[in-house]
Amino acid sequence: MMLLVKDLTIHYGAIQALKGVSFEVTEGEIITLIGSNGAGKSTTLKGISHVTKKSAGTVEFNGEDITGLSPDKIVARGLVQVPEGRRIFANLSTRDNLEMGAYTRKDRAGIRQDMEMVYGLFPRLKERARQIAGTLSGGEQQMLAMGRGLMAKPKLLLLDEPSMGLAPILVDEIFGIIRRINQAGAAILLVEQNAYKALNIASRAYILETGRVVKSGTAAMLMNDESVKAAYLGGGF
Repeated sequence: MMLLVKDLTIHYGAIQALKGVSFEVTEGEIITLIGSNGAGKSTTLKGISHVTKKSAGTVEFNGEDITGLSPDKIVARGLVQVPEGRRIFANLSTRDNLEMGAYTRKDRAGIRQDMEMVYGLFPRLKERARQIAGTLSGGEQQMLAMGRGLMAKPKLLLLDEPSMGLAPILVDEIFGIIRRINQAGAAILLVEQNAYKALNIASRAYILETGRVVKSGTAAMLMNDESVKAAYLGGGF
């Protein structure tokens, strides 16, 4: 088992955002968390990577309890989050942003090799290597955020709303790249508002409602579930 989340509970002040969320990710999988706004999807990712403090529950990664580890130590173990809203370093160049992604690493030859791998996945980033990141388009900034995450050499990549605000043609491109990243060896835990796109590339999915997992199964099974269709797929698939 690569990732095992047990009874994850998180409060924001008096509000209980997560109410005992449990799920697992095995090596090589793409798992997606689906739910409406406020269901607790992004909070789940933040709890796993310890960006947000947990009230209760445990997180195990490759057999190690990482519940209380700091975010930088979690990244160093190969669990890397690409946050919602991109959160790039707007005043740095594209290349400097990518190099920041490798801040936990000391293997210079490996870093150079991974930089070329990222440029292979995202040719536009190579074209704009010296450009200030804040002047990139929205789609390019999303590519940069994902590329920066890859520079940390993730075994498991947490992707939070990668298609948010992007034109449909770019959404297709981003999802194609997510599939390629997975095929190259990284497991992926995906939070995505576009449930149809997410289920199309995932092996399994968990449905969250008001901070709880209410349904889970294979992506194919959930795509054919009438209640899931009605709630998240517009009933038209």
